[in-house]
Amino acid sequence: MSEIPITELALRLLEGELVPYLGPGALNGVRHRASGTGIPADSDSLILAMNKGRPVSSRLMYEFPRAAMDMELKRGRNAVTRFLTETYGHTDWTRSPVHAWLASIRAPYIVDINRDTQLQEAWADTPHTLIRGISRIAGTDYRFRIHAHDGNDYHEISQEQVDPSLPILFKPMGSPLPDPVYIASDADYVDYITELMGGFAIPDFLKNRRKGLQYLLLGMRLNRDTERMVLADIIHSAGTPGGWALIPDPTGKERRFCKRLGIEIIEAEIEELLACTRDNDTLMECVNTVGC
Repeated sequence: MSEIPITELALRLLEGELVPYLGPGALNGVRHRASGTGIPADSDSLILAMNKGRPVSSRLMYEFPRAAMDMELKRGRNAVTRFLTETYGHTDWTRSPVHAWLASIRAPYIVDINRDTQLQEAWADTPHTLIRGISRIAGTDYRFRIHAHDGNDYHEISQEQVDPSLPILFKPMGSPLPDPVYIASDADYVDYITELMGGFAIPDFLKNRRKGLQYLLLGMRLNRDTERMVLADIIHSAGTPGGWALIPDPTGKERRFCKRLGIEIIEAEIEELLACTRDNDTLMECVNTVGC
């Protein structure tokens, strides 16, 4: 267990020294404004939502990409795209405290493996660069699309046109905005991870920018190979240590994986970090004066 205080991690996020890496747990507490139901974010809740609340076989319940592959084989790839777009693009959700705070501090670089639009909506008036993963597409060697947001709208650009001064939102699994793009099924992940390992799923400017960076994993459980492989390649060339992960009651598998990647585990909930962020000025004064 790391000795670094959560307060210091919060300060380093505030000062842009850590890269937030958001998993499904970052969406805990997000509710549908009309019905009050929780947003489907983790694997099990996504599978149940995709199957109208009914469980599927244990083989398919193992992981969302497997269940999405089954739907794709039965009803076509567009059926999975429609489900994700209806879930995240056409539904009115409450704002997550994690996303609201990260947007307010204008974090310079955020990795978000969820497919929701929380950060995009929070940055609707903020110029930024959006990078999203793509898969199984012809006519390009790359597995990403880049959009620049000018404070009003998105427009697609090449990696050579990116403004390096703008904050970056990297959503490798896609989102419905400005148009639906997702990595969802097993076939999507096989193609995307293959190209991620080959260096074709991350723009060149980001490969250079990420060297030596440190990350803070929020809402990430690391027991599934798919998410572990994506993480390992996205944080390639990280600093020492590679970062920290807030994981309450980590498993042995999570401990071994984090140790291999140089990520230090802090056995805490996201709420403990949020408690430190309620007053950014007080947070900075506290750390700078008494080292809390």
